[in-house]
Amino acid sequence: MLILSCYQGSQAQDSSESSWNEAHDATGTMDGACGYGNLYSQGYGTNTAALSTVLFKNGAACGGCYEIKCWSDTQWCNPGNSSMFFTATNLCPPNNALPNDNGGIVPVLYRRVPCQKQGGIRFTINGNRWFNLVLVSNVGGVGDISVVSVKGCETGWISMKRNWGQNWECNIVLVGQSLFFQVTTADGMQITSYDVAPLNWQFGQTMAYFSILLITNKLHR
Repeated sequence: MLILSCYQGSQAQDSSESSWNEAHDATGTMDGACGYGNLYSQGYGTNTAALSTVLFKNGAACGGCYEIKCWSDTQWCNPGNSSMFFTATNLCPPNNALPNDNGGIVPVLYRRVPCQKQGGIRFTINGNRWFNLVLVSNVGGVGDISVVSVKGCETGWISMKRNWGQNWECNIVLVGQSLFFQVTTADGMQITSYDVAPLNWQFGQTMAYFSILLITNKLHR
């Protein structure tokens, strides 16, 4: 499958460009700037892409889903202009040392679309007793997250801070407590995940919570 490894342009432009490579195993976006690590085990597979600096938004756009199709180019567009769907999992920073006219740049139309995910929202807890680093992944609906909070069975709600990508941190000791998580997606929808982690959770574990999310979409060129 063709993998879009760099997605360039901003939503304010009349047209956007995407560069590509022919990797069939998503190596171009594996272990990327969103922190998802292995895209297969996290449920993203090979339909993934790295976003430009403008679209990446310092990691806030991680997990967002897009529909993309070739636009108005007889050299690159296949008949019928069928769409591709992918999740943003990495950053593609500009490289001024590369030419702008190589054969991998294709004009595209794109729009945000709902993320169709299976297996529930996943919380992977890393760190140590005094530092909790939680990776939030496999989010349906808009896919990208703006706010995360955690609550132990002995604490109130604790606001977490984005560390990088979709890794969120707090410095409160939570070991030995069952955990709740509250996630607010970029469209303002709030999902509270009850008793996601049991009392005996361990660092490195991944827990899942099931929810249904819906969003609307808007076309951009």
